[in-house]
Amino acid sequence: MSKMKAVIDGAEIYYIDTGDRPGPAIVMIHGFPFSHAMWSPQIEFLKNHFRVIAYDVRGHGKSDVGDGQYSIELFVDDLIALLDHQRLEKVVLCGLSMGGYIALRAIERNPERIGALILCDTTSNADSNETKIKRTASIKTVKSSGVAPYAQEFLKAVLTPTTVQNKVDLARFVLRMIEANSSVGICGTLLALAGRTETTASLPRIHVPTLILVGEQDKITPPELSEQMHALIPNAQLQIVPNSAHLGNLEEAEEFNGHILNFLKELN
Repeated sequence: MSKMKAVIDGAEIYYIDTGDRPGPAIVMIHGFPFSHAMWSPQIEFLKNHFRVIAYDVRGHGKSDVGDGQYSIELFVDDLIALLDHQRLEKVVLCGLSMGGYIALRAIERNPERIGALILCDTTSNADSNETKIKRTASIKTVKSSGVAPYAQEFLKAVLTPTTVQNKVDLARFVLRMIEANSSVGICGTLLALAGRTETTASLPRIHVPTLILVGEQDKITPPELSEQMHALIPNAQLQIVPNSAHLGNLEEAEEFNGHILNFLKELN
């Protein structure tokens, strides 16, 4: 497994590149406020079958934080520049939550670079006014109290109560990922999420194989939002992952991995 940094638009973007195998590379885009480490179960599983690249979005993990003035457009710029850096003409994009927002905007802007799409616990909708107000309140909390209290509350939103109670190591892993991020990175990303564009109108124009995955107990991007995307993307597949909330890739990794592997095998 290669661990590297690419300098993109003045920022060092950390990424890993593993499983050097023929066929399209899978580029994994993590959710907010995590890092590429959230994909650990998928990387370990998929590297035996495919080439897998996972990176830390600007302001997260081991990538540069910079000035915190982010947008989803900037994150897409970084993604495309990373593909250029790796000389990847066409890839499979797999994004969860924020990663899905980036993937949806990327295929809207650069459809020629994407051969297939995996959308996990995400939505094509822009933030409602209510959600924008909540994000502003979160920024205020992080600025006044730091990342740790925010991380504790966020943990309850992304995992099922059963997971928090019974899978202590997993809950701790997610908590540490959040806490490893800076307040500047978190606040800047909250603003980027609140300011993102709607991509729903472009869904019928997605003509690449698409898999949609969502946790049955996801309260952040509930299954009905995935069902709406499924209805609009031609020939998309939808799988609801039981016993999981917003992070089904961690809570039910085996089932999640199985759905991805079956989908990817169909591409060959």
